[in-house]
Amino acid sequence: MISIPDPRHISNGCEIPTERYADQPYIVQTDDGAWLCVLTTSGSVEGASGQHVISMRSTDQGRTWSAPADVEPATGPEASYAVLLKTPYGRIYIFYNHNTDRITEVKTEDGGAFTRVDSLGHYVYKYSDDHGRSWSPERYEVPVREFACDRDNVYSGALRFFWNVGRPLILGDAAYLVLHKVGAMGAGFFAQSEGAFMRSDNILTERDPAKIRFDTLPDGDIGLRTPPGGGRVAEEQSLTVLSDGTLFCVYRTIAGWPACAYSRDGGHAWTEPAFMTYMSGGHLVKHPRAANFAWRCPNGMFLYWFHNHGGTFIQANHEWLPYEDRNPVWLMAGREVETPEGLMLEWSQPEILLYDDDTYVRMSYPDLVVEDGRYYITETQKHTARVHAIAPALLDGLFTQWENRTVARDGLLLEVAAPASEAPMPVLPRFLERDFSSPTHGTKDLRAGFSLDLWLELPSLAPGQVLLDTRVHWGQGLCLRAAENSTVEIVLNDGRQECRWTSDPGLLVAGARHHLAVIVDGGPKIISIVIDGLLNDGGEARQFGWGRFSPTLREANGAATLRIAPAVRHLRLYNRPLRTSEAVGNWRADL
Repeated sequence: MISIPDPRHISNGCEIPTERYADQPYIVQTDDGAWLCVLTTSGSVEGASGQHVISMRSTDQGRTWSAPADVEPATGPEASYAVLLKTPYGRIYIFYNHNTDRITEVKTEDGGAFTRVDSLGHYVYKYSDDHGRSWSPERYEVPVREFACDRDNVYSGALRFFWNVGRPLILGDAAYLVLHKVGAMGAGFFAQSEGAFMRSDNILTERDPAKIRFDTLPDGDIGLRTPPGGGRVAEEQSLTVLSDGTLFCVYRTIAGWPACAYSRDGGHAWTEPAFMTYMSGGHLVKHPRAANFAWRCPNGMFLYWFHNHGGTFIQANHEWLPYEDRNPVWLMAGREVETPEGLMLEWSQPEILLYDDDTYVRMSYPDLVVEDGRYYITETQKHTARVHAIAPALLDGLFTQWENRTVARDGLLLEVAAPASEAPMPVLPRFLERDFSSPTHGTKDLRAGFSLDLWLELPSLAPGQVLLDTRVHWGQGLCLRAAENSTVEIVLNDGRQECRWTSDPGLLVAGARHHLAVIVDGGPKIISIVIDGLLNDGGEARQFGWGRFSPTLREANGAATLRIAPAVRHLRLYNRPLRTSEAVGNWRADL
């Protein structure tokens, strides 16, 4: 039951039971029709003593769950960051870190030490032959080949650091596991990292777990790292497969962009890692140091979870805080394209998938489940894990974004098809109102919004030119105007406060015809701007291309007449925030 009138709000998801700390809620669909979920949990915080792995089952798409079962007990060595692999005959394997040697602290590269010991030790697995109701008492170890980063760590490889968040993958008759090797602990906790893969050619058929074979990839002793100049951090590799068997891997860095690479020989060799782009030769995808996952969907297309900004290290109180701004979550679709090098992926413009009102809340480590044509996604903000159903309209818009040439009509309040100096201004939805059902008669957040969609042709980019204006003499209303650095600016004023946001610089050209959509979304309180079919992401000019407006802004209604500049050639006004895909469709429809 939705308590907040926006299905994207994370509180509307179905909670997955945990102790206190909750991480990596990953799911496989069992052969008896259940969902089996595995999590890392503890009664304390991430990395604390007692961290262990649990599992549980759901037979109603995550609405309710069985009592959690320990894969490893809280009283044992730290066990963390589990992933699941289901074989064709129904056995389920679970792989995770295990601090078998009960290490209590690790040295850092700068001479210090960490007492957190959940990303080291042995890579182990158990199995279940009863659809996840119970697990083998025996624990087996995956033999991982040494890389240069292992030999070069402060223990000369005698102790290795690693963890895993990537979903295992089946390609042909082999299975692939993902491993994030750590060469040094230090600033940011993991100071150096790279990606490796464990390939097994017999795990899908061999019934004796002691006889399972594993090879460590790629060939050589260096894993997937960043492109030149990208820094030492290359981790949380996400692996998926294209229709011709090509492997695609995307992973996080600290450069502000995710890195990616392709393998056309089963993971032995990879293309030179590159920062991910929307299309070959196109602009870079932006993402901070956070999980970013790509999944292949049943329709042959792909979905990609990321945070759509160029995160950087933030130094506050002399502490490094490199893992910020994982709210909201954005989603975009991918499709295969032919290139001279073989199949590659190109990506749609993104949509907001999930958010929380508290901007410091971070959601991450998702999994995607598709059942009976419906798409579900899991996430955690490290305290509460949840399952969310993804709105079909959002997915349909993403999957068809390249072909959509239809003007959105739902919620259309006003359309001015020819140059006009003014038009009657419809009443815009209010963001907030008084809640008379509350004893205090306080604030009721309506989660409403609106959108401006227009074609314009500016003879010059001189700042101050007013394009649209409903402001009254004390400032209340909205205004769209040209601003500094060849941008446009939206101004919202409720008579009590004023909020504003600008487009990215460098996208508008004097005398050229441009399509502009300004989306004011009262759910996450975000203003996003789409110019000529591209969602502004800040480019090289700023970390964020989308901006937040005040959660106490009540409305943007002003005068009853909308004043329109001659540079505006066509205008549509909507009583709701358009999806990015709809703004792209409006642009394509009018080209």
